[in-house]
Amino acid sequence: MTTPSSSVETPASSSLGRRLLVVGGGQMGRALVGGILAQGVLGPNQIEILEPNEECRSWWSANHRDIAMVDSLDRAIDSADAILLAVKPGIVRKVAEQKTGFWSGKLVISIAAGVNMTKLTGWVGHQRVIRVMPNTPSLVGHGASAFCCAAEVTKDDQAWIETILNSVGQAYRVDESQMDAVTGLSGSGPAYIYLVIEALADGGVLAGLPRALAHQLATQTVLGTAAMVSQTGRHPGELKDAVASPGGTTIAGLRVLEQNAVRGAFIDAVAAAAQRSRELDQA
Repeated sequence: MTTPSSSVETPASSSLGRRLLVVGGGQMGRALVGGILAQGVLGPNQIEILEPNEECRSWWSANHRDIAMVDSLDRAIDSADAILLAVKPGIVRKVAEQKTGFWSGKLVISIAAGVNMTKLTGWVGHQRVIRVMPNTPSLVGHGASAFCCAAEVTKDDQAWIETILNSVGQAYRVDESQMDAVTGLSGSGPAYIYLVIEALADGGVLAGLPRALAHQLATQTVLGTAAMVSQTGRHPGELKDAVASPGGTTIAGLRVLEQNAVRGAFIDAVAAAAQRSRELDQA
């Protein structure tokens, strides 16, 4: 974790006693609830799901029968201690503004990309709001999530959201001014790495490998490489140089990547995604 900034000192209910309403039962809602349950942060009887889509409701009924599905936002908000807004950015305002006044005293958590804290706190009418940028590897317990807190978020609130996000990967508290950069890097980053895996596998096929084997080798190579960086603490450049022997195969491949400006393309991709996040925020 980055060093947390100070939070408001107020007595708050313990994490284990909270009731959570999840508005939106899509992929990210499923990932976060799965982590919450797996780590024992909450029990299924402390969680409710509000999801109008019948296909999504059927998934929850089939996979989490002990979790209640609710139809009334009014009643669900009233019984919840915290509300997770796991809906698309364009829907957050519609959900929040239609219930202005109902949110009083509730911790509100939004995972909508490009929706800033000023808008969120204005829509719900108070400052006990946490903005989160998770990413899709949270679905398999390897997410990278960043969050920022409004003025009325308590230390207990912050500890609770850290526990939730760490249950599906790793959590980092950041300043809100950094959230667009987070979106461009870790929020959009999995798509870039999927492209890398696909391209490596295609290269393996071009060089003569069967498609299935090329895919497996590419996937394991990316997985192992990330683990090397994480577990050794060594700089990626240092690890890269250790693989690139003088006059060898790796340096020949690296030369082609540099000739094709791959490094610059990744930098530009992160910058472009961050800029798009800023544009969404201003819409």
